[in-house]
This record gives sequence, C-alpha cells and structure tokens, in this order.
Amino acid sequence: MMAKVFAISISENKGEQKNNVDSAILKEEHGIVGDAHAGDWHRQVSLLAQESIDKMLEKGLDVSAGDFAENITTKGIDLLALKLGSQIRIGDRVVLEITQHGKECHDRCAIYHQAGDCVMPKEGIFAKVIKGGKIEPGDSIEVIQND
Repeated sequence: MMAKVFAISISENKGEQKNNVDSAILKEEHGIVGDAHAGDWHRQVSLLAQESIDKMLEKGLDVSAGDFAENITTKGIDLLALKLGSQIRIGDRVVLEITQHGKECHDRCAIYHQAGDCVMPKEGIFAKVIKGGKIEPGDSIEVIQND
C-alpha cells in the first residue's frame, strides 16, 4: 500500500481540535498557512497516523482525523520509524523535515477532555517545511531521506 495523506486539519488556536480542510498551502520555514502552530520554530507541522486514531476507535472513543490537533493525518507510513532529520515528500512538491517525535502533553488539555485519551504525545511527530506548496488528501507520501 502506498503511503498517503488521509486528511488535513487546521485550527486558529493552539490546544484545540482541528477542522478538516480540502487542501492546505504549506509555506517554507513557516508551516500551514492559517494554522495556529505555524511560525518560525521546529514544530511547524504535526503528523499522526490514521492507524493511531484507529487504536482509539477500537477503545470505543468517538474520534476522527484532526481530533488530536494533528495537521496531517497519514495512512500507510510508520511515522515513528522516521529518524530526526529525515525528509518526506508529499505529492510532487512539498518536502518536510522531521524535527521531533512525540511531545510532552499539556495537563489534561482540551483534546484529552474531548477525546478521553490522547495518542499525539506518544505517536505523533513534528516537522518543519523545507519546500512549500499545496497538499490535499490522497497525495502520496514518500520518504526521500531517512538517516
């Protein structure tokens, strides 16, 4: 199975569930245009596997893409196997560099209260935008450097 973008989600404020969008513009050294987490830092874009969300569904939680505040929900790629500094290409243009695995969770953040659990601290990854462009659900994801 080819790795792909399952969903794209953005929000105006940090620490809240994100809304799914039909496409997004990623800007170099910034992140997703219109998303609260964009800016000049190492966590411009967050990624979480649909497979991780599926684990929460199996526990009986009513969650879907964007509920864990991830920007890009992926399908068919082992995100945690990507080493820091690795690069992935989304579609034919956008390039992201992996900058962080997981994160320290806020003290029972809004997402935890809404979803009852949060997989983002353990299974989410973060990246910065090396090459910008437009992405949309269904775009392919290719590992172009993993060392």
